[in-house]
Amino acid sequence: MYAVIKTGGKQYRVAKDDVLTIERVSGDAGAKIEFAEVLMVGSDAGVKLGAPLLSGAKVMAELVAHTRGPKVIAFKKRRRKNSRRKKGHRQDLCTVRITGITGA
Repeated sequence: MYAVIKTGGKQYRVAKDDVLTIERVSGDAGAKIEFAEVLMVGSDAGVKLGAPLLSGAKVMAELVAHTRGPKVIAFKKRRRKNSRRKKGHRQDLCTVRITGITGA
């Protein structure tokens, strides 16, 4: 059984025992998380699609750890004008393990 969930403005295809990195969600390591925005659930019996969300479907996960993404440098230089701009960014992420999928 697998599902397509939406979190952090992105969509992920998940199955039981998958470990994935998503945008940061609140909670401590070891906390249980529930994703209610399920777009699709697929199994041996067939596929159930939502329009846009599937009502009654949930994906349960366990928060493994909070991490940070790689540093991204935004650098702009205007030559011969003594002008430059440098800005860095690191995205806050978290690692989750999918523990169960309940379809509608």
